Amino acid sequence: MTTRARVPALGAEGWFTTDEEPALLGQRCTTCGTYAFPRADFGCPNPACTGTELEVVPLSRRGTIWSYTDARYQPPPPYVVPGDEHEPFAIAAVALAAEGIVVMGQVVPGVSVDELSVGQEVELVVEVLFADEETDHLVWKWKPVASSTADEGGAA
Repeated sequence: MTTRARVPALGAEGWFTTDEEPALLGQRCTTCGTYAFPRADFGCPNPACTGTELEVVPLSRRGTIWSYTDARYQPPPPYVVPGDEHEPFAIAAVALAAEGIVVMGQVVPGVSVDELSVGQEVELVVEVLFADEETDHLVWKWKPVASSTADEGGAA
């Protein structure tokens, strides 16, 4: 049995890990501590800082929804439709409190905007966006975290 190659989709190489507990890879200014995602090669993103040294760091795996919408239209290339035709999907802007940044991403399949709310906790996952004959092309997505009330289940 051959193992399928698993690679980041659409030029996102180096943007996230594919470990059991994946993480986005951002950068942090070593002068002022400002975080950025995606990474860039032009120095600190903080206009008040003159720092030029940036270190690659894993970002928080959990955050809260800052805003959300749905993609009822098919995005333009280089987006690849994963199935035979475009299926609408939710998109969330997620606030990473520890880093002080907001990161956009798709929400996992099966979760609609009707099931999302501002302030809701989500967790980063990595899933297949599309596959070809030999390779799974991966992207990060946001998955709602079950609330502790729902987890307790009301057992008596």
